[in-house]
Amino acid sequence: MEEERRKSHNQIEELKKDDPFADPDHASDNAAVDTDVREQVGHDTIEAQVKDIQKRVSEIDNALKKINKNQYGYCGRCKKPIPQARLKLIPEASFCIDCEKHLRK
Repeated sequence: MEEERRKSHNQIEELKKDDPFADPDHASDNAAVDTDVREQVGHDTIEAQVKDIQKRVSEIDNALKKINKNQYGYCGRCKKPIPQARLKLIPEASFCIDCEKHLRK
């Protein structure tokens, strides 16, 4: 999980470099309207991707804390063990499948 956490942080940094708004000259250029729209869409897309990755990093951090407290692998809602197959697929999972479905309703 530490490796996934590191990769996620690297992804965030790479995405931020590609953000059209990261260019300091962006605010002062006189680009055409269609260019401004493309830049805004690009920026919004990158922000959404960064937000998703940050959420995953937070989930990984929570899983690492649970490991340190010997609470890893148990559902945060029903307290039952999370199936190993789920943890192999999503090591940072906080909930068993049934509770995850219930929470997403």
